[in-house]
Amino acid sequence: MWREERQHMTPDLTASRIVAALASGELSTDEVLAASLERIETAGRAVNAFISVHKGPPSDAPGPLRGVPVAVKDNIAVAGALMTAGSRILADHRPEADAVAVRRLRNAGAVIVGSTNMHEFAWGGTSENPHYGPVRNLWDHGRMAGGSSGGAAVAVATGCVPLAVGTDTAGSVRFPAALTGVVGLRPTAGSIPTDGTFPLAATLDTVGPLSRTVEDNARLFAVLTETAFEPVTDEVSGLRVGAPDDLVAQAQPDVARAVGAALDALVAAGARHCPVRLPDADLAAAAAATITLAEAAAVHERWLAERPGDYGADVRELLCRGMRVPAVEYLGALRERDRVRREALDAFEAVDAVLTPMLPFTAPPLGSDEVTLAGGVRRDRSQVMMRYSALASVAGLPALSVPCGLDRQGLPIAVQLVARPGGEPVLYRLGARVERTVDLGRCPL
Repeated sequence: MWREERQHMTPDLTASRIVAALASGELSTDEVLAASLERIETAGRAVNAFISVHKGPPSDAPGPLRGVPVAVKDNIAVAGALMTAGSRILADHRPEADAVAVRRLRNAGAVIVGSTNMHEFAWGGTSENPHYGPVRNLWDHGRMAGGSSGGAAVAVATGCVPLAVGTDTAGSVRFPAALTGVVGLRPTAGSIPTDGTFPLAATLDTVGPLSRTVEDNARLFAVLTETAFEPVTDEVSGLRVGAPDDLVAQAQPDVARAVGAALDALVAAGARHCPVRLPDADLAAAAAATITLAEAAAVHERWLAERPGDYGADVRELLCRGMRVPAVEYLGALRERDRVRREALDAFEAVDAVLTPMLPFTAPPLGSDEVTLAGGVRRDRSQVMMRYSALASVAGLPALSVPCGLDRQGLPIAVQLVARPGGEPVLYRLGARVERTVDLGRCPL
């Protein structure tokens, strides 16, 4: 069956299925790699998922991901390969050494097949790249895939690879996961080294896994953290889940319904819906924005002075704003981050996880700066996105984006699950239960 369907590599070929087929001899590593590269040339090209493709030989090294194709975001170093960070400035950059995440993937037997398109220097939520072209949403090519790890998300969603690695500073794994219908994790701060990853805001940056399924995400997370993989159970009985009403109320009606159904499914499976009081979402978003502005400006200070015209207009504007952030404002944002973290940890005394929409809207058209929310209210897209993602970023908490349905236009909707530090196993249990209730149908490419 595998050999007959090789030319039809699809998202149904998860890492778990590939690992099993390779172990049984049903499939060879050469066949898996060839199928991945063929898919990259068709579906991957259609959505502009990759900046560069690496066609090296497959690995026969033993390990939990032996022979599994993996893509990495183009701000993560692959020795000898292009690493542009989605920019013109680094267009010819070839790092000499692998990032820690890539080294761990290789040690696990994974095959790095390419570096994926992204928002320039990882600073934006759309992946509309002025140098390499926009990443397109597979569900509607006229809509954004989300950013900044948009190429990594669509590479998984279209079946080019079963697994990908992105980065998340203020939502950059979770946003594209939500808009393209895949699973994305921002891990607990510090759990995966960022060495060899081009920084955006070093004190907020994380490396995170993207996958088609929750179990595959847990498998990749175990490799990236060098911990033992434990098969994921969807047993949620007794877990306490909070769902802040204000974040659901702002969402588009289809999103609110799908997120409500996900919560109902968890409660029906034995989870307890408990009240929770979280830190103010707008204050968390403001702290994240100020920290990112200041820290990113420090990274780019010399290039901004010497090569301003080599930046895309949106990133250049943000960098100029960052150069004007006073030290007292930056230090105030760091103090605010500490306060948000304390309040968040206090909130998790009452619950094991918090459930929200990952985003209150589905994929907007390319080029959109505003989104429509509940009641037809129009809001700035970027500010709205940060309001839903910033708590986990600022407080250093793990957060998982899991598909929970489609809207009436056939666009993916996702739920966000957030836990206390080290709570990834709880997130995977809850995510697996949500996943059981959802069928997004076949990949449209």
